[in-house]
Amino acid sequence: MTADVRERDKELSLIQHLGELRDRLVVAAIAIVITTGIAFYFGTPIIRLLLVPVDCQFIPTYVCHEPPTHLVAFSPTENFTTYFRVALFAGIALAMPVILYEIYAYIDPALLPSERRFVRFMGLPVIFLFVLGMSFCYFVLLPNAIKFLINFGSEVIENQLRASDYLSFVTVFILGLGVVFEVPVIIYALVRIHVVSRDWLTKQRRYVFLLVFVIGAFITPTPDPFNQTLVAIPMYLLFELGLFFARFAGAPRAAS
Repeated sequence: MTADVRERDKELSLIQHLGELRDRLVVAAIAIVITTGIAFYFGTPIIRLLLVPVDCQFIPTYVCHEPPTHLVAFSPTENFTTYFRVALFAGIALAMPVILYEIYAYIDPALLPSERRFVRFMGLPVIFLFVLGMSFCYFVLLPNAIKFLINFGSEVIENQLRASDYLSFVTVFILGLGVVFEVPVIIYALVRIHVVSRDWLTKQRRYVFLLVFVIGAFITPTPDPFNQTLVAIPMYLLFELGLFFARFAGAPRAAS
């Protein structure tokens, strides 16, 4: 009988956890819907911001003297779907504080006091590095990549940027660099929870240096070494930054 009661308690506990997870997913989804609607209303200004790296009509003439570039569409629904895709991307970014809070609130009861402090401490660095990565891509890497791609073969090929392709490329590229800039936080967390040691990571420097250039070749949409280096060098510096922060990750766990 006792075993039956325990099994029933486990089932009720699982149902309660699933119910809480459902409620928090609903809150996050509502936040995304609201922010996506707001972003859709401001769709034109957002797209103009995404056009700044390639379109000179949206920046002062004393900065850019090249002719403006316009996006083109080739289907009746492309304008609407493109606006919605951009609005969804912006809506997820705007709703990120709510999403992160709901994730934290769901796992909070299962955390120890030290783990709870650790998770709270990592919140701001995660958001800061994500925004920093997207900003680096937008202001530094993306203009160089776009310039190379558009001017390549321009003597014989006229490059007309399709709205859906360009905006998808830009948003994914910006998001990807934002994720890449989370490397210091990931290294700190792995050392803190004793998945890897800082000493072991330090010995892997030569392999990491090679790996970041390989990753840069995959992430960068252009084959030229300049843009690949623009991606690889910050990635390696982020690795070194992660090693520095790992110094404060705490003493190794004692052998059992």
